[in-house]
Amino acid sequence: MAPEARPVFAYGRMLSILAVIVLGIIALVSASYLSSFITPVFLGLNLVLAIAPLMHWLIRKGMHRVPAAIIALITIYSLLLLFVWALVWSVTMLVQELPKYGPEFTALYRSVLDWLASLGISQDELLSQVSGALSPSAIAGFAQSLLSNIGGVMSLLATLLVVIFFLFFDAVTFEPRMRRVRQVRPNVGRAFDTFSAGVGRYWIVTTAFGIIVAILDVIMLEILHVPLALVWGVFSFLTNYIPNIGFVIGMVPPVLMALLANGWVNALVVLVLWSVINFVIQSLIQPKVAGDAVGVTPTVSFLSLLVWAFVLGPVGALLALPATLFVKAILIDADPNNRWLGFILDARPDVGDGDDDGNGIPDAEEARTIGRRGRAKGTS
Repeated sequence: MAPEARPVFAYGRMLSILAVIVLGIIALVSASYLSSFITPVFLGLNLVLAIAPLMHWLIRKGMHRVPAAIIALITIYSLLLLFVWALVWSVTMLVQELPKYGPEFTALYRSVLDWLASLGISQDELLSQVSGALSPSAIAGFAQSLLSNIGGVMSLLATLLVVIFFLFFDAVTFEPRMRRVRQVRPNVGRAFDTFSAGVGRYWIVTTAFGIIVAILDVIMLEILHVPLALVWGVFSFLTNYIPNIGFVIGMVPPVLMALLANGWVNALVVLVLWSVINFVIQSLIQPKVAGDAVGVTPTVSFLSLLVWAFVLGPVGALLALPATLFVKAILIDADPNNRWLGFILDARPDVGDGDDDGNGIPDAEEARTIGRRGRAKGTS
């Protein structure tokens, strides 16, 4: 009977896997339609988790919970307004400065066309495809469209501020609730504790290193006399939150500006120095300081970027890793039967708590218990 039942079991297992995949796709597509609601809520949750240590520190110093929450709320509001001001200022500067480099861009554009023509590529065909997209007027229009979209950013900001307000006052009583969760469902409580600590540390460390990288980039650009150095510094800080390819995205505009303003030698120097600064800090130093805040492989990190950018839009690129960690906490870390998937996703699967099956009992202790049970059966 067992050999005959095995194909049925395998067939049922395959159907279960397919059902999970289909349900996951449906959930992601549904989330993309609700992104205008999900994005500010999840971003607000992340920001509250990042600033919550300040509130807990004030409470430990003897301050009442409500004043501590108000101070933390004012702090995060101030940081958000500062960030939005820097973003609006940067886009405004781009709109004002880009048209000044129209002749340089036209000359560069024509030289590229001549070079492609020397390779045998039809200039007329190429012009028909890209002349409109790469013209100076098109670039200036794109910058102006960015400025016109500030209204959408303001709408997102208003929703975000309201969400953060309510989340903060829920956070005042959040710890007693989580204490009850840990008593009733230890695995769920531990999963959410790990997510909260990891995401909070991720945002703090990424922000700190983003500021360091932006300052170094601005100093380098100022020394090389690249226009709009402060604007590119803000852009560098923003793209630091995008995993894997963020520094590449942040590098393209200043390199192009250096090429237009100072020539290809200056642009090449900017390219090399920008790559060195960002690689050393983001790839060598930052992971050592951040530790296991992210805890996923580079492949999972990159796939997270693609998936969440599709689901949540441009902001999804910034929330890619926290969103993946949240899904991992709910579906994998909180369920002992799914903990094996964590070993596939984790960047360091060999480093754990010694509880491979996720039941809250270290494996060494389980082995001793099983051994004692075996000896007891042998003597009975």
